[in-house]
Parts: sequence; C-alpha cells; structure tokens
Amino acid sequence: MKILVIGSGGREHALGWKLRQSPLVSELISAPGNPGLAELGRCVPVKADDAAELSAFAMREQIDLVVVGPEAALAAGVADRLAQIGIPCFGPSQAAAELEASKAFTKDFCARHNIPTADYKVFDDAIYAKAYLGEREPPFVIKADGLAAGKGVVIAETRREADAAIDEILFLRKFGTAGQRIVIEDFMPGEEASFFALCDGETAIPLAAAQDHKRAYDGDKGPNTGGMGAYSPAPVFTDAARDQVMEQIIMPTVRGMKAEGRPFKGVLFAGLMITPNGPKLIEYNVRFGDPECQTLMRRLKSDFLPTLLAAAQGDLARAAPLEWDARPAVTVVYAANGYPDEPLTGSVIRGLEEAAQVKEVVIFHAGTKRDEEGLLRAAGGRVLNVTALGDTLRDAVTRAYAAVNAIDWPGGFCRTDIAWRALD
Repeated sequence: MKILVIGSGGREHALGWKLRQSPLVSELISAPGNPGLAELGRCVPVKADDAAELSAFAMREQIDLVVVGPEAALAAGVADRLAQIGIPCFGPSQAAAELEASKAFTKDFCARHNIPTADYKVFDDAIYAKAYLGEREPPFVIKADGLAAGKGVVIAETRREADAAIDEILFLRKFGTAGQRIVIEDFMPGEEASFFALCDGETAIPLAAAQDHKRAYDGDKGPNTGGMGAYSPAPVFTDAARDQVMEQIIMPTVRGMKAEGRPFKGVLFAGLMITPNGPKLIEYNVRFGDPECQTLMRRLKSDFLPTLLAAAQGDLARAAPLEWDARPAVTVVYAANGYPDEPLTGSVIRGLEEAAQVKEVVIFHAGTKRDEEGLLRAAGGRVLNVTALGDTLRDAVTRAYAAVNAIDWPGGFCRTDIAWRALD
C-alpha cells in the first residue's frame, strides 16, 4: 500500500515511523513532511491545509490510505475532498472536526448528550463576560473558541487576570479569528489525563492513556504550550477510569455525532480531568495529541496500518486487538528559546546521532529543516521530541534525559521534570 501522511510535526514523524514498520507498506509519502520523515520516504511540498492540492495529489499517486496529522487539515475539509474521490482517509470530516474547531460547539454538544464536563457559558461580548465572572469564584478558565495551536486557554487565578485575558482574546485578538468568541468554564480540581479512542462512525475502541505537561517550565510554571512532554501509561488513569470514560464520554459522543449527521471517523482525543467525582471532559481534539502520540507509538507493538484502515472504512468491529508494550514510555520536548511566544529559529542542531545511540531512544523531528549545506536547523517552536522506553518510568526518564544531554543545541530548552507527578 502507498500511504500519505499529512503534516510536518513530531506527531506525524511518529505516525510515519510506526506505519513504515508495517509489511503492508510499499511507500510512505509525507506532505509537507520534515527531515525525519524524509528518512522514511518521499516528502512533497504541499501544505497540510491545502485540501484541493492534497486530494489531487492523492489521486495522481493512487494513494491507498491518507493519515491526517494536524487539526488544521481536518478543519480545511481534507477528509471530505478525499471521500469525494473514494480514497480512504483516517480523520474526520469537516463537520465532525468541529468537536475541536469550536469549543463552544463541544460544550453545547456535551449538554445535549449528557456528557460530564464543567459548567460553562459562551460570550462574544467582553462586558457580559466580565459580569458573568462576578457570579463565579476563581480560578477562572477562559478559552478561545477556535483553533489556537493548543495555546488558547488561560487559567486565571484572580479576577484581574481573568479580565485581562478576556480583553486580550476578544479585543486585542491575541489568537486571531479563534478568539471571536470565548468559553468561560468552571475550574475542575483533579489530575489531567489524555485518552485516545479510534472511531469508525459507529463504534469505538480504546487505545491507551498518557499524561502531558502543558506549562512551559519546571514545576508546571509559565505559559501554556502545545505540550512540553508526556508519559504513558498514566498511573492516574486506571482500568476502571477507562471503562467509565468509554461508557459515559466516548460512546455517547460517537452515537450523538451520528445522530446529528456528523459521523466521526478517526481518533477522538479526550482531554480529561480525573476529579473526585470521576472523569470529566475538558475538551476534545480530533487528532492524535502532540507529544502524547510520540509516546503511544513507542509503546504500540501491533501493526497499526490495518487498524487505521478499518477505522477509515467503517470496519473497526472486525479489527484485531492492539498489543501494547507494558513498559512505560517518556517524551521530552526540546523547544526553541522564546517558545511559546516568539521562538528563535535558525539555530544549528548537532549531536542527534550520538543521542540516538542511547538505549531505547528514538528522536522525532517536530520543527526542523535542512539548509543548503545539509545542516539541521530549528524551524519552529517545538523542535525535537526525545522518546525513550524503560523497564520502569524512572528508567525511561533517565534514558530520555541522557539523550537530551547528548544533543548540542544552545538555542533550545526543555523541562527537566517530565513525569514528576508519577515519579512522586
């Protein structure tokens, strides 16, 4: 089979790395790809959100399965275009992708289908939004409604911080058109977990859970980011929690989306808060998390291609069970100085070959490029994902940081406490 992976980040490199291991794959193509994906197959210079060109390319190349990585491609309707020409696509339609593209839609959907989540209200007027805050107690959770690359959430500890966040989003348009509306919701106490389930429009099967680290700096300090690291399995997410999430959150979503004429095919990424009253939905993403995906792909032992194809073709009920490595995996994100606000790009990165020699370490490219001389340079905010397996979680953490320390890149930084909750 010829496989097309859409995207250019660490998540897409990890998916391509896993799919390339399948004996069914004859060629792996990436659009637009990155230097890591270029080592696995051909990269073509087509933007991930150019639905027309991607579908035309898939038809010309007679692609057998398209695997969509980033949310921007799904929101642009790539899956819809491919459906029109009969090419299987792992990823939801534009209508189904609204579960991520609009937080207001998801909150209203949860209310309609009795899915446990925080109380909320939606606003497009700052005056009314601030008046609503007067009725609530801090901390306040304020979210831009649309796609903001994982950065559109502010947890304000005081009323002054909350007022400032509302002004930044609605007036100053900090997140562009994503901030035309905001969602204000109650703060939920507990511990976060990321859970993934594959869906085919009718049914769903659980994958595994992971826990990521959103804040930029050690000790969960600093601004929210797209994710600075992850580990799997997450001790806070028990088998009982998994069963409860499938019964109360995932399956009601699959049934509800079908009933509303938006059948969901692809991966549902449920951001969860494990509260004293059980798991509750924070928000949905309609693609694999980044960097959680990198961690999951390291633990997945089965051939992933038949399962993704079954999901795309509406045939998950007959898919073989997936087998997971019982050993924990850890991903450390190496980011460019200045991230998440204004990352400094262009610095040279050396030492990847030495870092990759550390036992059970694989390095995924997230924001890199090769210059004309073949030097690897930083080309984004999150630049490298250093992943490691270990017999214990501490083992995996030790290996990951040993590889990080072998990389020669003065232009980058990382958190040094990934998995601290579980290690404590």
